[in-house]
Amino acid sequence: MKKIIWTLFICFIFLSCHQKQEEKLNIAVAANMQFAMKELVKTFTQETEISCELIISSSGKLTAQIKEGAPFDVFVSANMKYPTELFETGYTIEKPQVYAYGKLVLWSMFDHITPSIELLRSPEVRHIVLANPKMAPYGAASMEVINHYNMNTELQDKLVFGESIAQTNQFIISKSAEVGFTAKSVVLASKLKNQGHWIDIDDIYTPIAQGVVIIKQQNNLQPQAEKFYHFLFSNTAQKILQNYGYATIQN
Repeated sequence: MKKIIWTLFICFIFLSCHQKQEEKLNIAVAANMQFAMKELVKTFTQETEISCELIISSSGKLTAQIKEGAPFDVFVSANMKYPTELFETGYTIEKPQVYAYGKLVLWSMFDHITPSIELLRSPEVRHIVLANPKMAPYGAASMEVINHYNMNTELQDKLVFGESIAQTNQFIISKSAEVGFTAKSVVLASKLKNQGHWIDIDDIYTPIAQGVVIIKQQNNLQPQAEKFYHFLFSNTAQKILQNYGYATIQN
């Protein structure tokens, strides 16, 4: 009898562990969302007991990986272009929905520098970093700002391009560039708050509408993916996004 009970106990533990393993979601996350997403996932897991793995990169690179068969269950993008492209080519369950609107800032880690648009023309600024506009929506928005002020030709030799917002931030934090364009969510993250100087960029760029989609996968995780998808639109998640500087669909 003891042997039977022990065998049943082992089977129960195995099935429980197997179930927990199956519940782990792979979430592809645009780099601007890396800090906010960690808090979102922590809250989501506390509420649902569904664990998540975050894969962070530029939206363009993540889209390419999804097309190549990467096992992502949810794609949290920095714009609507890439998730819409995935929907139209049959990679997603439904159309993407906007979960938040990103905001752009100009940031410097140098004590003697007070960021401003006019400062970009100054000889003391030799390097201006921004995310690759061909792959990262925040990079595209940054170029819109530069073009708005007719500074593209003038600043051409100063511009340095990061692969994503994450790499762009590394250039700024390491002081490899005097100033850089980044997401407001980055400078409001707890580990970076009050570091350096930053200013909001006026809304002279196309609104950065950020979309989310559920990716078609040959697994049993769609119900869990749908839970996370709907969680992003909950009052709890939208409040977290607001705390990171995003304009949400609720405000």
